[in-house]
Amino acid sequence: MHICKHFGTCGGCTYLNIPYQEELTQKEASLRTTLGQYGPLLEGLTPSPTPHSYRNKMELAFGDEAKDGRLALGIRKRRSFYEVATVEECTLIPDDFKQIALCVQEYFRQTSDTFFHRKRHIGTLRHLVLRRGEFTGEILINLSTTSKLETKLNPLITQLLALKLKGQIVGILHTLNDGVADAVKDENLHILWGQDHFHESICGLNFKVSAFSFFQTNSAGAEVLYGIIKEMATADKTETNTAYDLYCGTGTIAQVLSPSFNKIIGIEINPEAIKSAIAGAKLNNITNCQFHAGDVQALMDTPISKPDIAIVDPPRDGLHPKALAKLINLSPPKLIYVACKPASLARDLINLTIAGYKPARITGVDMFPRTPHVEAIALLHQMA
Repeated sequence: MHICKHFGTCGGCTYLNIPYQEELTQKEASLRTTLGQYGPLLEGLTPSPTPHSYRNKMELAFGDEAKDGRLALGIRKRRSFYEVATVEECTLIPDDFKQIALCVQEYFRQTSDTFFHRKRHIGTLRHLVLRRGEFTGEILINLSTTSKLETKLNPLITQLLALKLKGQIVGILHTLNDGVADAVKDENLHILWGQDHFHESICGLNFKVSAFSFFQTNSAGAEVLYGIIKEMATADKTETNTAYDLYCGTGTIAQVLSPSFNKIIGIEINPEAIKSAIAGAKLNNITNCQFHAGDVQALMDTPISKPDIAIVDPPRDGLHPKALAKLINLSPPKLIYVACKPASLARDLINLTIAGYKPARITGVDMFPRTPHVEAIALLHQMA
């Protein structure tokens, strides 16, 4: 069993030192405990199609290998502001990402540029965001620096395009960020080469994903996840009129479900994600999906039509109390809750049960192998 040299210090993997089947067993037991009173409903934990090299997105940080060491690009080490673990042995990311990261790292090691110091607010190099379509091979590169970067980037572009990759680079971007927060900001984006998006194929559909749009980080796992959601949404279906896809992102779930409903309404606060959703529906010749950019809470105040089912895929912290109240007021007869943080699901299930919904099924999907995270999906019916 291969174990990365950074295992234990890097913040990426947790289960790298045990077989994947044992990891699944431990995670299923943990998920059942997290669900509390709803644990007996858990049907099991579906494995990821592959436990390695599955990530289609990585946000890598510039820092140093050790205190006052060489410039490095990788994953933040645990309990460290500036030290990063380089990715040449990382088991979570594909080889193409490793080649690109090492190319960028070596390029800036030959310059006088330094990483952005979060306390002193000096330095220029911040992040490198890599995204790819696992099934299309398209790769999008986004370099994030401060506006004070003076190093010319054309030679770097030439070196990146010369790499012998399994996939194909379709865009190289440069994001300028002078903020103090250690985050990749969705602003001041410039196209250095190519385009500002990539395409991915999921469940036989094509999706256009922009630089900052949310998309599941495990494409093969997403096919498993969406398959379960579709099966839950269509099982014992008596109504085929309207479905709501709340927190819809780039509209993947809505489009996968589109053949089964007359109309699907997707709502997402990120306007760039909605643009991608609309483009994806057009690309897939889907005409029964409507996508709206805005706050889910506000748009639920004036619903476009009464939903027969609502699929909610909220942020990690789950449904805001106000959003939960408005969802209950919307009163869909059937509800599917998709959670990337099962603890949030367990909390919200209590309030949904009090409001008259009965959890019928819960299943887990291991979307994030080698890490402690799992995805959970719950099916609920409105009690008469």
